[in-house]
Amino acid sequence: MERELPKAVVLVDGYNAIGAWTSLSKTLASHGLRAAREQLIEVLTNYSAWQGFEIILVFDAHYQNTPKTREVVTENLSVHYTEFGQTADSYIEITCAKFRDDVRKYRQRIIVVTSDQVQQVTVVGYGAECISATQLASEVALMTSKVGQHQLPAKKSSSRFMVKSLDPSTQARLAQLRMGLK
Repeated sequence: MERELPKAVVLVDGYNAIGAWTSLSKTLASHGLRAAREQLIEVLTNYSAWQGFEIILVFDAHYQNTPKTREVVTENLSVHYTEFGQTADSYIEITCAKFRDDVRKYRQRIIVVTSDQVQQVTVVGYGAECISATQLASEVALMTSKVGQHQLPAKKSSSRFMVKSLDPSTQARLAQLRMGLK
């Protein structure tokens, strides 16, 4: 059976998001770029699963002479590192231009996440929707609070022993087994 298309393809300018999100900026300052990238990937993994979006997270080669690479994180999230000399902006523009001529555009949205206003105007010209990196941060925070409300709180045990967190009848049965009683 053919996999259903995601509701939207979301292209995220990774370094733009790191610079715009307070939590990611703090991680960048205290733990470095790699840690900030990993935190963004983790957050977007959860967001893509919750929303049913395909997310393409794009990072510039960042002045490193490396070939372009693509890392598939989940079914809905992939991380793309551009080749030397290519910016995330140009990668996103090219992707939007190709999508404009793709038949998927009739069944799927394409959303670009960047706070760069020139980039926003350019990709809207290709038929994409835009949201700022801070707007995505707000959506992620809202999603996180909704998910938290749906989860049941874990029962905390007052003892360091796991058996104390079990109901009394189970505790009694385990005690019988321990003493060799049936």
